[in-house]
Amino acid sequence: MTRALVLLLALLLGASSASAAPARGQFVELPRLVSKNLPEPAHVTIWLPPGYAKGRARYPVIYMHDGQNLFFPNLSGYNKVWAADKAMLKLIGNGETKGAIIVGVWHQKARAAQYFPQDIYAALPANLRAEADRFAGRPVYSDGYLRFLVSELKPLIDRRYRTLKDAPNTMVAGSSMGGLISLAAIARYPNVFGAAACVSTHWPLVAPDRIGAETPGLGDVWDKFLADKLGAPNGRRIWFDHGDQTLDQYYGPWQSRADARLIAIGWRPGDDFETKVYPGAAHEENSWADRLPDIFAWLLKAPA
Repeated sequence: MTRALVLLLALLLGASSASAAPARGQFVELPRLVSKNLPEPAHVTIWLPPGYAKGRARYPVIYMHDGQNLFFPNLSGYNKVWAADKAMLKLIGNGETKGAIIVGVWHQKARAAQYFPQDIYAALPANLRAEADRFAGRPVYSDGYLRFLVSELKPLIDRRYRTLKDAPNTMVAGSSMGGLISLAAIARYPNVFGAAACVSTHWPLVAPDRIGAETPGLGDVWDKFLADKLGAPNGRRIWFDHGDQTLDQYYGPWQSRADARLIAIGWRPGDDFETKVYPGAAHEENSWADRLPDIFAWLLKAPA
């Protein structure tokens, strides 16, 4: 075989490989969304699934907190990410979903104040509220953040993109404090969000070593929130999970108590809500990336 023929075959094979490479989707940045509900402009990163630009299909939307930690390691505060686009591409490649639009909302300077649920804050006894004030570092404004998501950002996304606008196709997801605000979102706006993923949910609210592994007063506050603010499922679905390393080691008893309370008010395990434990998993982005395909698959499945 001549050298020229070898080179031609190599070029042809290279072209074939390039054409067979999977599409990666498209990113759109909205870096300065001025909001009447937030103390500073919002930064939003949007991921559109492969084929969006050339197609006409409408897609579910997953709103995710800590948007700077979802896609690009160089933008993350920890140089590691959830790899949310790759998780969705995996499910698309496996034929498990046609995809969803991911809207990553970056956290602001005062992350704890942004994500600390205001209904929970207002219900805390004085000693725990003082600890919450120390932890948040500034007045809590999570109600304003949720208003931004519902009354400003979602209408913008629905206008600009081909979305499925109804609650069963509108989801919210986050980890740690982001898990708390995801739970608050589906409780406060049941007609907007049909499903939530509360990943490594930070049930203790503040540093666990400051309040102890179990705090009866805080447990009572959570019981009341789940019964009075969240209420019966009414078609909504929630994913919960946690690991057993680093900060996640504290979450097991809290999650078990929440699960029992949910069952008591009519939530069906495996249908209305799912709780998963990931042995060996720590409280960090790589662990969340490992299980994000599980989370997305559960969020996007048809309700029972």
